[in-house]
Amino acid sequence: MTLSKFDGIELPASADFHVHLRDGDMMELVVPTIRQGGVNTVYVMPNLVPPITTVEHALSYKTRLQSLEPNVTYLMSLYLHPSITPETIISAKAAGIVGVKSYPAGVTTNSDSGVLDYASFYPVFAEMEKQDMILNLHGECPSHGDITVMSAEERFLPTLLDLHKRFPKLRIVVEHLSTAAAVETVLKCGPTVVGTITAHHLSLIVDNALGDPFCFCKPVAKLVEDRNALLKAATSGNKKFFFGSDSAPHPRGAKRGGDKIAAGVFTQPYATQYVLDAFETGVESGVLREEDVTREVLENFLGRFGREFYGDVARQRGEGKGQVIRLSKGKGKVAEIVQSEKTDVVPFRKGEVTWELEFIS
Repeated sequence: MTLSKFDGIELPASADFHVHLRDGDMMELVVPTIRQGGVNTVYVMPNLVPPITTVEHALSYKTRLQSLEPNVTYLMSLYLHPSITPETIISAKAAGIVGVKSYPAGVTTNSDSGVLDYASFYPVFAEMEKQDMILNLHGECPSHGDITVMSAEERFLPTLLDLHKRFPKLRIVVEHLSTAAAVETVLKCGPTVVGTITAHHLSLIVDNALGDPFCFCKPVAKLVEDRNALLKAATSGNKKFFFGSDSAPHPRGAKRGGDKIAAGVFTQPYATQYVLDAFETGVESGVLREEDVTREVLENFLGRFGREFYGDVARQRGEGKGQVIRLSKGKGKVAEIVQSEKTDVVPFRKGEVTWELEFIS
């Protein structure tokens, strides 16, 4: 059986460098599922309602997350907004906040307060460069004119190159890469520019998203050649590519439609397992060779490379007692639904067989 060599494998806990943990009832439901996915470190997105634009809001949110699951390290971010100033960046750095997330206005969930003009934030980026804070980019242009969801990422890439040229020491993460063009652009940039890759983008193409609302996300899954490029990047051993699930929970009613279908794929409880499944499917289809998927590749993509890029605050939870996971092939099953008395969310690939995972000491 493909990748059966990993049955029973023990790995350092994974680090997920892009998660949406929401607030209120949904937060209370999904935060306890983080470790079910083999993850002990998460980089938390700030697109709440209202968005997290102050140090105080970020720290109070972190406290609430810790109260729900204290055995996870939460790396916090701010939402790039006109109220963010260089002084905000200085205060955020002193408070241990790791980065700032940029959403182009209107491209995804809770992005209405997003960026319309990057030039107006150049003083903020300059201070971030000075303070060694990370700029996380949702790398899409809003759909208009001849820009569609299929071309939005590729049309954003000149903006990435311009920002990198202007601020060459600014550490930039291009989030949830979805195209071969984005992979190539990240490779062309210097060492301060990296990209995260999700489990669902390693698995899906646009046909899946069109046929199943629970596979619809932003950026949308693209073409076969794009998915294949992501699989090869994730297993390449290049430090520029590491895991960020972009797990984005919505109540099942919001995913079934109404005025429109909410964008987001919920992968948190099976984050590590889905990655192994995607690699296995890649081998079965001939995109990857079995020898391309090694223990070192898994450790690097699922944690080490991201921890190194994010620095000491991420590395501190990488290894040690109680921070090791064991995976068993084909012994797990994705739940049909995750729910509480107040809300619910449908996981990616509901009901399907996957890897069983447990934390061991």
